[in-house]
Order: sequence, then structure tokens, then C-alpha cells
Amino acid sequence: MISKITKPISNLLEGAGFTVLVLIQALLNSHQIWFKRKEILDQMFIAGVGSLFVVSIVSVFTGMIMGLNTGLGLRDFGAEGQIGLLLTIVLTREMAPFMTSLILAASVGSSMAAEIGTMKVSEEIDALEVMSIDPIRYLVLPRILGFSLMVPILCVYSSVLGILGGALVGNFQLGIEYRSYLQDVLERITSVPGLKDLYVGLLKGYVFGLLIATISCSQGLRTTQGAIGVGRTTRKSVVTSFLMVIFFGYVLTAIFFN
Repeated sequence: MISKITKPISNLLEGAGFTVLVLIQALLNSHQIWFKRKEILDQMFIAGVGSLFVVSIVSVFTGMIMGLNTGLGLRDFGAEGQIGLLLTIVLTREMAPFMTSLILAASVGSSMAAEIGTMKVSEEIDALEVMSIDPIRYLVLPRILGFSLMVPILCVYSSVLGILGGALVGNFQLGIEYRSYLQDVLERITSVPGLKDLYVGLLKGYVFGLLIATISCSQGLRTTQGAIGVGRTTRKSVVTSFLMVIFFGYVLTAIFFN
């Protein structure tokens, strides 16, 4: 009975410790960045260009949905013209990093875990170790760096599209002029609180990218039991990434805006 309770806890702690060790080993190999620049750029291309379409669609419609709901709520108080200001705050500070990270965790992160997991069960990673090639330096480092550098860039892209989506809804359904809307957006972005929102959003994007890539790679390296294990690894990487993004999103917001 006791073992049924303690085993999941020990597995959780073991997985968390292994993930932290993977990140530390990757950071210790960061002096190899120049020699792995091609692989890093390849991973940035996969995470960025490969996810551009879905990020674009989700960002535009998120901005439209938030703009419409916010505008309809503010209309009762005669303040619907403030949706540009509110959308800029919410998107740059919270929604763009959160939304972009979840999309990339489900698409790129799962693919990353499945790829490394397949290499693990097919003993390709063991072959690398036999040839004295460090799997962390060869496989994990380019993925962590490429992914974590690309997420903040996509966060900015997502914020811009979301704000534009809100402008469309504001003009066609709430009667807000583009000039007034964009003026509110520019005033917020160029203000000191607006710059803080932007910097914190970029930091969140980088931290989320670091978490997702590290979790996906560590789950892949711990894969066992063949094809079934690869499927289990993929699911675990996505679920764990989602939970960590939500948790660290709250922590970072509490630190910077409390």
C-alpha cells in the first residue's frame, strides 16, 4: 500500500532531477554554441517557420475574441474605446507568451520528445555514447538553444497579430477608429509600464521555451519499452510542459507585478 503511494512521488522526483541535470549539462556545454550553429539555426527554423501558420491563425482570432468580449463589456460603461489599451496589456504581458508556448509545446515539443525517444529505444543514443559523442551536446544543446531563442520572437509576432485582430473587431463591430485604437496601443507600448509589459513578456517566452525544450528532451532520453514508450513519452512531455508553463507563468507574474 505504501509503495503505491511513494512510487509515483519517487518517479516524479526522479524525473524532475533528471530534467534539471539535463539543463545543467546543456548549459555547461554552451561553449560549443559556435560549432553547433547550423544545428541551432535548423531548430530555430523548425520552431519558428514551421509553427508560423498556426501561431498566426490563433493569434489573430484570439485578439478578435478578446477585443469583442472586452469591447462589449466596456460598452455598458461607455468605455469601449479603451480596448486597444487593454489588449496591449493583456497580450504583451500574458496571453501572447502563454498562447505561443502552449502551441509550440503541442507541436514542436512533442515532436522533439518523439524524435529523441525513438533514437533512445532504437539504441542510437547508446551508439553515440560508444563513439564518445555526448548526446547532450550533440542532440539536446541545439534544441534547447534554438527553441528558447525562437519563442520570444514568436511572442512579439503573436502580440502584433493579436492587436491587429482586435483593431479589426473594434472597427467593424464596435465602431472604433483605427487611428484612435492604434494611438492607444502606441502610447501604452512606449510608456514605462508598457515597456515593462513587453520585457516581462519576452522573459516569459524565453523561460517557457527553455522549460519546454528541456522537458521534451529529458522525456525523450528517458524513453523505454519501444513504440509504446515513445507514445507515452510524447504525452508526458506535452502534459508536463503545459503544467510548467502555467505554474511559471503565475510565478513570474507574481514576481514582477505583485
